Amino acid sequence: MNTAATSFPERNAAEVADLVLAREAAAPEVVARRARQRRQMYVGQVASYSLGASVLLLYAYDGAISMGVPSLFWLGGLLIIGTFTVLSEAGFGDRFEDHYLTVFQISAHTTLQLVFLLAVPTVGVAFLAVLFLIFAFGTLRMTSSQAMVTWGLTTCGLVVVFLGSDLPIGLPVTTRLQRTASMLCFVLVIGQCATLGLFGATLRKILYRRSIELKAAYQRIEELAELDELTGSYNRRCIMRLLDTAIEESRQASTPCAIALIDLDWFKRINDAHGHPIGDEVLRTFAITIFANIRPADCFGRYGGEEFLLLPGTDGAAASRMLDRLRQIVADLDWNAFSPGMRVTISAGVVTLRDNDTADTFLVRADRALYSAKAQGRNRVITD
Repeated sequence: MNTAATSFPERNAAEVADLVLAREAAAPEVVARRARQRRQMYVGQVASYSLGASVLLLYAYDGAISMGVPSLFWLGGLLIIGTFTVLSEAGFGDRFEDHYLTVFQISAHTTLQLVFLLAVPTVGVAFLAVLFLIFAFGTLRMTSSQAMVTWGLTTCGLVVVFLGSDLPIGLPVTTRLQRTASMLCFVLVIGQCATLGLFGATLRKILYRRSIELKAAYQRIEELAELDELTGSYNRRCIMRLLDTAIEESRQASTPCAIALIDLDWFKRINDAHGHPIGDEVLRTFAITIFANIRPADCFGRYGGEEFLLLPGTDGAAASRMLDRLRQIVADLDWNAFSPGMRVTISAGVVTLRDNDTADTFLVRADRALYSAKAQGRNRVITD
């Protein structure tokens, strides 16, 4: 006869998903959304009690129960709904994690059903059927502890009804009108359970989709935390971590490990002559060019300023050949798009890992090789 199901299940499920994923209940938009959702729920409850009272009215019209029962049942439901509506509009529930006051609502509606079950046992099965509907709603919002509490209270009530009395609980089906009313009783309960099922299924789908979106967002955050914002290459923290990993793997597998420290020649002059925006575009173009001409397994990151670190995953000789090829590609690019007559070249120092090297000494040796390349006229690769 009664349900706490809300209307518009898909929209409401989306709102519930938002509240599950955003726990900041103090936010005004969240509080307003909660209030709107509770109002929709109470409207659904009023409609449910009205339908239940209509079924009871059929029994009363046929003479199976008193004519006052449908009105009392409807007024009792409205009293419960009105009480929780007043509390909702006053914001009483917003101070609790369960702002629906689910345990209290279920307890109140269950008590009403049991009272009418004792008062009108002739149609008692109709009230018993509604208990399943009430708990179907509760499962959408109750925690395990709340479920145990409400189940325990309901069990106590049923013990009183079935073991504390000998009332003939039944469902009249003697006349055609009674059979129609009994059929409608179950049809309405099943229909409202189906609505709750739709709500729950929609909620699960939305939460699943939000979890996928959240996972993608976390992955994106992790990527951004590892990437240099300007060039899209690994940032210093990440490339240094990858360097440590490469050194460890090289020693465990007894394989060669080489690194290359790369510097854009006379980059300060580019910034001074053309401005920092052009300098940024040069850095971006250089990084894109390197990415386009190295293997996916090669690691490339911004070491600092206009210096970059490349982990080619090869020995020193192969790394030197790779860097010389990259040097030539960069030098041959048409940089006139940034400024007529602009020319950009790179210098690089390539070193191979030694037994006594740490990450720091490895980089110091690469820096010395790079310094030697600059001292010898730039636009060249020096191998140590």
